[in-house]
Amino acid sequence: MNDTLETIWEEFSARLRSFILRRVSDEAAADDILQDVFMRIYTQLGSLRDMSRLESWVYQIARNAIIDHYRSRGNDNELPESVAAPEIEAEATAATSLAPSVTAFLDCLPDKYREALLLTEFNGLTQKEASAQLGISLSGAKSRVQRARELLRGLILDCCHVELDRAGRITDYHPHRQAPEQDCASVKAQCET
Repeated sequence: MNDTLETIWEEFSARLRSFILRRVSDEAAADDILQDVFMRIYTQLGSLRDMSRLESWVYQIARNAIIDHYRSRGNDNELPESVAAPEIEAEATAATSLAPSVTAFLDCLPDKYREALLLTEFNGLTQKEASAQLGISLSGAKSRVQRARELLRGLILDCCHVELDRAGRITDYHPHRQAPEQDCASVKAQCET
């Protein structure tokens, strides 16, 4: 377990400190929060069942530690905007800068999934309208849209750590340090099975 904790420290400590400093302006407080995060990781590591979700789990612990920091100061009702709700500009910037990657990932989807997703998500058709245009059943259209969303989500999460607000909007993201290589051919082959 100590080896695992050391590996987590090496992989996440610098990025977590930066993440915390964007939400807490005091460097000493940020260092204290970072130590608190790693104490929580140490005590709760046994509860993590899926190591593929490690990064999301670590960042959730960090967010909770930041909130606890503000609450301990007696500011229950007045969390800073960077913690309580991301600024619209930051949200727009993060989503806008991630958009070209999403477009590239869309191109990697097999044609039948890409077409169904484009019709519903980008052209605004209902799934019933998309099924008529594609010449397939409604359940077939729903299945294609759902599968396309899953594939697209997987591609994005393999590439980046994405932070969302409570409404599901992108507030921040950063590439994984060692993102797995995944090309369009492997995505298409995965879908055709």
